[in-house]
Formats: sequence, structure tokens, C-alpha cells
Amino acid sequence: MLLFAISYLGGVLTILSPCILPVLPFVFARADKPFIKSGLPLLLGMAATFALVASIATLGGSWVVQANEYGRYVAIVLLAIFGITLLLPQIADRLTRPLVALGDRLSQSTGQEPSAVSSFVLGIATGLLWAPCAGPILGLLLTGAALQGANVHTSLLLLAYAAGAATSLAVALLIGGRVFTAMKRSLGAGEWIRRGLGVAVLCGVVIIALGLDTGFLTQVSLASTTGLEQSLVNTVKAPPQQSMAAAEPAQPTPPAAASVAPDATAAAATSAPAEPKAAAAEPPLPVEGQMPALTGAVEWINSPPLTKEGLRGKVVLVDFWTYSCINCLRALPYIRAWAEKYKDQGLVVIGVHAPEFAFERKLANVHKAVDDLKIGYPVAVDNDYAIWRAFNNEYWPAHYFFDAQGRQRHHHFGEGNYDESEHVIQRLLAEAGNTNVSSGVVQVDAQGAQAAADKSDVKSPETYIGFDRADNFISPGGFAENKRHIYAAGKQPKLNDWSLTGDWTVSEEQAALDKQNGGIVFRFHARDLHLVLGPGVDKKPVRFRIMIDGASPGANHGMDVDASGRGTVTEERLYQLVRQDGPVEDRTFEIQFLDPGVHAYSFTFG
Repeated sequence: MLLFAISYLGGVLTILSPCILPVLPFVFARADKPFIKSGLPLLLGMAATFALVASIATLGGSWVVQANEYGRYVAIVLLAIFGITLLLPQIADRLTRPLVALGDRLSQSTGQEPSAVSSFVLGIATGLLWAPCAGPILGLLLTGAALQGANVHTSLLLLAYAAGAATSLAVALLIGGRVFTAMKRSLGAGEWIRRGLGVAVLCGVVIIALGLDTGFLTQVSLASTTGLEQSLVNTVKAPPQQSMAAAEPAQPTPPAAASVAPDATAAAATSAPAEPKAAAAEPPLPVEGQMPALTGAVEWINSPPLTKEGLRGKVVLVDFWTYSCINCLRALPYIRAWAEKYKDQGLVVIGVHAPEFAFERKLANVHKAVDDLKIGYPVAVDNDYAIWRAFNNEYWPAHYFFDAQGRQRHHHFGEGNYDESEHVIQRLLAEAGNTNVSSGVVQVDAQGAQAAADKSDVKSPETYIGFDRADNFISPGGFAENKRHIYAAGKQPKLNDWSLTGDWTVSEEQAALDKQNGGIVFRFHARDLHLVLGPGVDKKPVRFRIMIDGASPGANHGMDVDASGRGTVTEERLYQLVRQDGPVEDRTFEIQFLDPGVHAYSFTFG
């Protein structure tokens, strides 16, 4: 109930958001009409439609995107007709009599009382066009909906958010109606007010049609509610039990798209002596819960499906990972080494591959990644996030340790603390009755992207290129969402600022290059720079060249480029482009793609 109240309050706060501006003319165009028959049905239609569309969108099918896009086109046309009938009803009636008849009925330009049905239809059109700024509260709702799927609970939460927005608009509508009535009575200005509203409605249609409601308006602010929203979110979402350093937070992912996977260098592992800890001096490991079900995977690799009942008597390590995640790749050498070292002593390692990007959903890609990364232990392909949700997981990588009785005894999120994690494995094996548990900790010789990061000198965060999660983007004019656009580099970039150059189409998850010689510029501070890339839909290789501070990388090149900075995108995976050989300092990275079609997803650093 508390989450419903907070969702409702988050909707109320949207009246202060600039993203509400384009729909205000549609609402205020009926401010002088009876609220019960006009304003209320309009707001109900708007709230219900937004909640329905947002709920269905969590299904993630491409048909949903297309259907919603067609619905927006119809709504734009309908509201444009509505605006014309307000502005020039006589001319519009003569020029386009059949079409304007519908708009004329909706606008009630003849002075008749509006019907609730026509107001509700306008509300549906408004709900199809309304794109609220995604603050922390709406972000929490949409993320939860995407990971849990469309269901009654998430739909009701979204409806509560929309109802909150409708409530604040209703208050504004009631106040506005009284003001308009007074102006018409005292000034006799009813005709001019109606025409002014017609102009405002048409301006709102133009703003939405050009995408300014989700582009420019999301970057300006009339009043900041983010701090208040975040504090409300924090009241219902407790912090994790352990530090999340070097872990990637969960994000909703759209349906699958394309091709193949990584070509990473495996790490050799050996055992090294370590000073054993006295068991008597250590407190017992806590019991954190029972092992959740392992059902729901779309496929198992290297093993038939495993169950928690069938694993009784075994110590189990469950590793949530995805193959383009740099933090997961750097943890893999240790996971592989533990699986090999303790496989005959009672340990079962299970990798749960939960995709972050669409291309990671394709089974052929996951199979190739498992082969390339030399993973021999069982892997559950969790494309539907069934196991992810059962564990209430939120991070890549995440490690959960279970004893022989199926009880969770330890967890760790992100990279690091490998010695501690291995010691937990040893203790749980000893608890299970194994009297000959190997001592010491593994030493790995990881190469390429799997090599440990230089955490002491990383000042650049993971940065997404799709507009849904992008930060610090400084190309002039911002993103032109889901449409082809020619971008230019931002001037005088600060640390972690980045730009696109050339002809790109940017979607929620990635940017696709429409014409050769486009590029990306990033001001970074780290030893290593990685970029998740993939070829176009035709799968043709894409040649590229990188520069660091305007020159070829030389000895600072990564494993996927040569000293001159040249490389080729052949498959969808993480590419290591920079590994600095000398001092780490602020540098400007540039990549130019010599062929069209490349898809760019995210930067990571180490």
C-alpha cells in the first residue's frame, strides 16, 4: 500500500515537470466546459491509456512498439484536427468537411455541451502522446515492470502514477476553468480565448510530433522534484546488505535481436599456498535464506536442468552474469578456477546468464560465448529472468553461496573479495563433511578483457550510448530519439563527456551508424577502455580506427586493435580498445567507423 501511495504522489509531482507542457493545451482547451462531463472523462481516458500502454510495453515485443507508434500517429492527427476546429472552425469545415466533422464533434465548437464519450476519446489520444519525464519514482515502476513482466500489480502501480498526474491536472483544470469563465464574462473575449487555445493545441501537437517532449523538455526543469522523489524511493527500497562496488545495477532489457559472441582469452589457474584461518576463531556463517527455485530457464548448457532438490548434499555457487559485462568477464577466471579445483570435493558451480542487451538473448550467441570463455560448468540461460526474480537479484555479477542443506550462507556483488569467497567455499565443504578440502587460494593469470582492473586510477563510469540510460552526452542539440540525425562533437569536453559525430540513429539501447565515417568521442580517465559493439543487420564486418589525444595508440592499444589503432567489428561483444602502457591521465578517445551499420551499446573502463 505504501508503494501505491508513493506512486500516486510521484504522479502528482509531474505537474511541476516540463514534460507535462505539451499536453496542457489539450487539457485546458476544455477548461470552460462542465468538469464532470468534459474534464473528468478526458483525464480518466488519459490516465487509463497511459497505464495500459506502459503495462503492455513491458512485454517487450516489437509489435508493441509498432502498435504504439501507429496509435501516436492517429492521436496526433486527431488532436491536430481538434486544434484546427478551435482556431478556424469555418475554414476547416469547408476545406475538409468529412474529417473535421469528427474534430468538430469533439471540440463542440457549436456551443453544445460536450459529451463524456467525446471527452474520453480525447483523453485516450492524450494518453497515447503523453511521455512523462522519468524521475526516480517512475524509473522504479518501469524497471520493476520490465523485470517482473506485465501483471495486475505493476499495472495498478502505473495506474496510480497516472491517477496522481490526473489529480494535479484536475486541480489546475478547475482553477483554469474559473479564470476563463471570468475573462469571458468581463472582457467578452471568448472567441479569442478559444482561438488562442487552438494555437496552443497545434503547438503541442508540433512539439510532440518533433519529439521535443522527450528530447529538449527532459533536459530543462521548471522545478526540481528529483531529490524529493529519490527520498521517497529510498523509503520503500532498502539498501543492499553489502557494498555494490564494481557491480552493474539491473536494467530492463528489450526483446532479442542479433548475432554472435565474444572471443576472449582464457585465464590459467593454479593454487597458491595461503595461511589457513583457524576455524574455531571464526563466527559461523549466517543463514541468509533457502535456495530459490532454479526453474524457468529457456535452456541449460553443459548440463541437464538442475533443481534445488537434486543439489541437496552439494555446496552450490550461483553466479549471475552476462557475456558483454566487463565486471562479469573479470570475475570469470576465478569462477572457472573454483569450479575446476573443487569439482571432486562437492562443489557445483552454476552460471545464470541473464541478458542485459537484446543481442545477449540469442541462444547462438550465448553458446558461442560459453565456448569462447571456456566455461565447462552448467549454465542456465535465463532470458525471461525467472531465476533472476526468484533470487530477487539486482546486479551483474552476483554470487550466492549455498550449503549442502540448501541454505544460503553468503553472497557477494561485483568484483573482488575473491580470497574471502574461496574461503567461504572451503568452510561450506568442510561443514558438509569433507575432511580433505584443498587449502590455499587460486592464483589466476587473466589476459585481455578478463585481466583485473586498475581500480586505484579509474575515474570514468560505465556509460550507455542508447538515450534511455545515457549520461554526459554533449553533442549540440542532444539526442534525436529513434530518428536519423547528423551529430557533431561537443566543444571543450570535460572528463566523462562524450559525443557522436556523423549520421546516426539512436534508440533506447544503442546507436546505429547510418553512413560511413561516423564516430564517437569520449574524454576518459582509466587504464583500459572497452566498448560493446556489433555489426549491422547484414552482419557485414565494420572497419574502424581509434586515436588517443589525436594520435595512433601505439603501445597503448587494446587487444582488439593494432598499434596503428585499426580494428574490425565482426560480432556483438565487448571490444578492448585501449590498454595504457604508461601513466594514466585524462585523455580524449576517438573512434571512427569506416563502414556503415555498426551498433554501439556502452563504454566500460578498468
